[in-house]
Amino acid sequence: MFNNQRYVTKGVRERIPVELQVLMWSAIDSMIVKKKDYLQVFTLNSRESNGRKMQHIKHSQEQPDYVNEFDVIVDNVVSEKVYIIDDVTHSTMLLAEEY
Repeated sequence: MFNNQRYVTKGVRERIPVELQVLMWSAIDSMIVKKKDYLQVFTLNSRESNGRKMQHIKHSQEQPDYVNEFDVIVDNVVSEKVYIIDDVTHSTMLLAEEY
């Protein structure tokens, strides 16, 4: 899964910096699981660490259960829920509200 053509929606292009898009695709590529769910969920929020705003990213899937959370330094923090869906022929990154 997720080894096919990759697309992003207009909403993602407008609201999610390219660096975060690449990071989310990379998070899927580096998952160590027996099986990847067709639906990957990324929750992007702000977190403060040592007085500095950080981008907090929670990556999850339902079947099998998987959760990975990490923080990265960015210029502008984004608060969005992003889905990445694999439908066998292609994978699409979209904002939850575009689903």
